[in-house]
Amino acid sequence: MDTESPTHTIDLDITGMTCAACSARVEKVLGKRDGVREVRVNLATERARVDVTEGGASLEELITAVRKAGYEAAEHTEDGAAALDTTWGGDGRDRRDLAIGVIFTLPLLVEMIAMWVGLPFHLSPWLALALATPVQVVAGARFYVGAWKSLRAGTGNMDVLVALGTSAAYLFSLWRVVTGAADQGLYFEGAAVVITLVLLGKGLEARAKGSAAAAIHALMRLRPDVARVEREDGSTAEVPLRQVAVGTVVLVRPGERVPVDGEILSGESQLDESLITGESLPVARSPGDAVIGGAVNGDGLLRVRARRAGGEGLLSRIIRLVEDAQASKAPVQRLVDQVAAVFVPAIVAIAAVTFGLWLALGGSGEAAFVAAVSVLVVACPCALGLATPTAIMVGTGLAARRGVLIKDAAALEGAHRVNTVVFDKTGTLTEGRPVLDAVAVTTPDLDADGLVSLAASAQQGSEHVLARAILEAADAKQLPLSAVEEFSALPGRGLSATVKGRPLLIGSRRLIAEQGPIDDSVETLARDLERGGRTVVWVAARSGPVLGLMALADPVKAGAAEAVAALKARGLTPALLTGDSRAVAETVAAQVGIDDVRAEVLPADKAEVVKALRAEGRIVAMVGDGINDAPALAAADVGVAMGSGTDVAMEAAGLTLMRGDPRLLVTALDLSRATYDRIRLNLGWAFLYNLAAVPAAALGYLSPAVAGAAMALSSVSVVTSSLMLRTGKAARTHGAGEESSPLVPPTRRGGPLA
Repeated sequence: MDTESPTHTIDLDITGMTCAACSARVEKVLGKRDGVREVRVNLATERARVDVTEGGASLEELITAVRKAGYEAAEHTEDGAAALDTTWGGDGRDRRDLAIGVIFTLPLLVEMIAMWVGLPFHLSPWLALALATPVQVVAGARFYVGAWKSLRAGTGNMDVLVALGTSAAYLFSLWRVVTGAADQGLYFEGAAVVITLVLLGKGLEARAKGSAAAAIHALMRLRPDVARVEREDGSTAEVPLRQVAVGTVVLVRPGERVPVDGEILSGESQLDESLITGESLPVARSPGDAVIGGAVNGDGLLRVRARRAGGEGLLSRIIRLVEDAQASKAPVQRLVDQVAAVFVPAIVAIAAVTFGLWLALGGSGEAAFVAAVSVLVVACPCALGLATPTAIMVGTGLAARRGVLIKDAAALEGAHRVNTVVFDKTGTLTEGRPVLDAVAVTTPDLDADGLVSLAASAQQGSEHVLARAILEAADAKQLPLSAVEEFSALPGRGLSATVKGRPLLIGSRRLIAEQGPIDDSVETLARDLERGGRTVVWVAARSGPVLGLMALADPVKAGAAEAVAALKARGLTPALLTGDSRAVAETVAAQVGIDDVRAEVLPADKAEVVKALRAEGRIVAMVGDGINDAPALAAADVGVAMGSGTDVAMEAAGLTLMRGDPRLLVTALDLSRATYDRIRLNLGWAFLYNLAAVPAAALGYLSPAVAGAAMALSSVSVVTSSLMLRTGKAARTHGAGEESSPLVPPTRRGGPLA
């Protein structure tokens, strides 16, 4: 296969999967289609993500392949099946089957308990048959359908085990009733109890999975379904959000949510933007200000021009990121997939061997039969299949509540191993909004205002944070700006420009030193200006003397020192990596408590520094916010982008801190560790359960009814274990001290996020 061919991703909603063997089967079937490069099937979210090369299998071909494998598939849409149903079945069938199971099984269960405790309560054989039949035929029909589809596709799943085990018990008992041998023992209650308990377990499991997906539910509720757009003739109309194009003017009435990311054209109001910023107080917004889709409008009427299409706003991108993370597969899942591929055939073989060994060792045929049925019923591939994805669903949802967006499960799993955290300086540890703090002129033909005017003129249109600070200072003093006659950017060093006939170099000490030696008095002046962590911008004539120095102060973020201290307390090593001067870097590092400082590093070399740290055996997380940080973020084991930074940085990173608060990094790492620990606990329980339960059943210590109860509860216990992440220490960690969610607002009492 041509690995260089462009690919596109197709998302499918899959129904009919019951266990890890099912998801493994769907993955295998889709992986055989033409042009399919990678397949990730998630049992918990019931979704498949397929990467297909151009010209490869179409959506229709993939859906057909899934259906031939015995399952149903449809294209995933944001409006439809993005979130799991938290009820007992949307069409009522699940509730009906469970009701039939409970009603008709209860008398059989009472008889079984009465027999255990020695009470004289017995049902006639024919009445027991009459009670067991609706459970087996109606409530249990889904297991036969699932088993048939699975076997027809050449594989096995949980339905096969349940259908084999309960059918054997039911038919054996039916034969004894018909032949008049009922006094030798019946197992109707075992078959009925197994079916009913599995149905109950599936219902509890569905509710728990829906609760695990609560974060995505809450995020989607923040996004309006429609937008009120303004027509060319001045009229308005409500249209679906996805139909809103860039440039469309939308009206936002008081109390409504802003439907799109955009710019206010007219109107003033107070907007609640807490879903992104975490700030509980509304902020004033007026014409020219940017607004975020999903923010709640106050008491003003706003006209907003869309900057992004309706489905491409920040909130929609956040929803997609959370969905992508929940649909992805963690590396640890590979072991589960390998086990799932052989699980059902292995259990059927063990049941057959169990039956044969009991007979060979002198046991009765009935004892051999009961042991074999118990083996079929007790084995649980569901617990294995749910162990990892449910923990990831809860972990990513919990992270979203705390303001941390996780790109995929690999990033979530990888973050727990990090032992070195490398911080960029500007915008990461510092506010990233420097201001001009001091000016020193070193030539007699300029004063301070003249130097600022020259430097600002040369940097008109620049988006660099230092350039913006100089331009803002010139604007505040109302200094005149001149046209730029020539301009050339010098990445990592500064720029070359000609203003008023003066060829200028503006940038770092390195740039000026490339032109020749720097006078000692200027060096001394620069060092004085750099005290306190200020950044010095040098202004010089090209191939000439230094004209002056401008010192810009960029204050350290309030939570930076606290974040570094928390990382150290957890045994992690922090480091500072910046293109700024060593004096400035060391001053900032001292303020926040970092000992390892890598200063005056060009943007192109930052990734090499990260690679060198990894070559030393360190597991590196790189934290940055700018375009020039993207290569280093991609080179790290885990890239962490500040949400206040650029889209490029966010795309390159595995984790995004939406509030730009470095303390959120501690929260992210804590959640990663807690989630990975929960995954290990879940997998450990699932493996140990099967390792212990199957031999116990084979040795005759478990009746079919008890085995069925154990199997049903094992799946529920795994999902419940994942949900307990919410009550753990990591769940209570607030990276910036907020008590409210920055992305997902708390639901009302009793809700899934309460």
